[in-house]
Amino acid sequence: MALKNEHQQRQPKTMKTLRTSEPSEVTQLIHTLVPEIIVEILLRLPVESLLRSRSVCKLWRSIISDPQFIKSHLSFSTSNNLYALHRLIFSTVPKLSIKSCPLYDVLYDGSVNALELNYPLKHSLKSVWIAGSCNGLLLITNEDYTLFIWNPSTRRSNLLPNNGVKSRLGWHEKYGLGCYESTDDYKVVGISSIFRDDSDGARYDTIVKIYSLKTGNWKKTDDLHNGFPLDGSVTFLNGAFHWAASRKFGSSYSWMIVSLDLAKETYGEILQPVYDEGDKDLTLGVVGEWLCVLCDYYKVCADVWVLKFYGVKDSWIKLVSIPYLTDPGWDQFSVPLCISNDGKFLLQFGLKLVVYDSRNRSFSEIQKLNECLDAFTFVESLVSPIFLRAGAVNNNDG
Repeated sequence: MALKNEHQQRQPKTMKTLRTSEPSEVTQLIHTLVPEIIVEILLRLPVESLLRSRSVCKLWRSIISDPQFIKSHLSFSTSNNLYALHRLIFSTVPKLSIKSCPLYDVLYDGSVNALELNYPLKHSLKSVWIAGSCNGLLLITNEDYTLFIWNPSTRRSNLLPNNGVKSRLGWHEKYGLGCYESTDDYKVVGISSIFRDDSDGARYDTIVKIYSLKTGNWKKTDDLHNGFPLDGSVTFLNGAFHWAASRKFGSSYSWMIVSLDLAKETYGEILQPVYDEGDKDLTLGVVGEWLCVLCDYYKVCADVWVLKFYGVKDSWIKLVSIPYLTDPGWDQFSVPLCISNDGKFLLQFGLKLVVYDSRNRSFSEIQKLNECLDAFTFVESLVSPIFLRAGAVNNNDG
């Protein structure tokens, strides 16, 4: 494939010279390169190579550890249209683990060998879930409601303190991860709710707390009055967390999108598109830089809606309608994990992963990936899950 050949040929020739030269020639070449050229070379390397390159000399270590270089590398990697540094990561059942593989291989090879990862607090008998992904960092939780932020590329992690909400029978908890760019602070939202039916009537009590990586503390926000949270993930986009909620119970059930603005710490509602008539199931997500809603018409098709301009209701567009070719049983398509530039939609379908090619309206099932509990895509990065105080050195040690 032309795309793949280009992908294989894009490795910097300079690095090939370094590997094949004699040690004295390597040293001489390094000293003749100006820092600007070194930075341009290093920006194109995967994280694993960068971690090894820190040992070349003090200058390289200083460059790779610099916060501005880490931001630039993240931006360069994210914008790579060949998905060179993008990966798919997913938790598995019945064997409880987390696996990862290159996103390019998933989209274009159809058969991949996913590697099992050693994540913090790994336990063969405890379920683990991926709750969110942001700038190469993952938010992981297990059945004990232990939370940690983990960078699988650098293998660094940060165990978060308990949010102080006492879990009781009937509690429902969900979490999300995002980056507040104006302060370079990564934040976790924790939403805890419980159904009550007492003398005051039937209702949901909901507590929302936000954890700041900079302060290392949880902070309670104002009480949530915009309905009770529904199943599904908490997404982050445009400086705000988003999740699905309903204003009412039972037959009066209604589906809405709640937003929590991190700057103002205020709640809002994202207005939805006008869906087609018929029984449907709605799922909220984020695809690239778009808020996304998957509208599933049971056993018929799933429409993918995206909000092209955040906050502008009229900018909702239906990208594609994905048909169910056979009876799916209880399984449904997920919100797309990725939409490629050439019209490929990567979807979770039950425990499987499939690619729908919107150009020729064909499906391909990803071989050897039939045990996915939940899946995310992420880009390799040097971003640390541990906030570094002024004067600290970012070693990103594995």
